[in-house]
Amino acid sequence: MEKLIARLSYWLGIACLVIAVIWRIVNIFRFWQSSAGTPGAIGHGAFLHASMLFFVATVATVCYAWLNSQKP
Repeated sequence: MEKLIARLSYWLGIACLVIAVIWRIVNIFRFWQSSAGTPGAIGHGAFLHASMLFFVATVATVCYAWLNSQKP
C-alpha cells in the first residue's frame, strides 16, 4: 500500500509541476490573461504548491515504508 501511495503522489506532483511551469510560460508570453486578481481564481502558484505537497507526501511515505521494513 505504501508503494502505491508513494508512486501516485510522486506522479501527481510531477503533473502539477508541469502544469504550473506551462501555465507560467503561457502567462509570460501573454497568450491569455491570467485571472489571478479575480477572487476564487486558481493560478499557477496553486499547482506549484500542490506539487510540493505531493512530493512531501512521497518522501514521508517512503520513509514510513523504510522504517517499517527495518523492524525485526
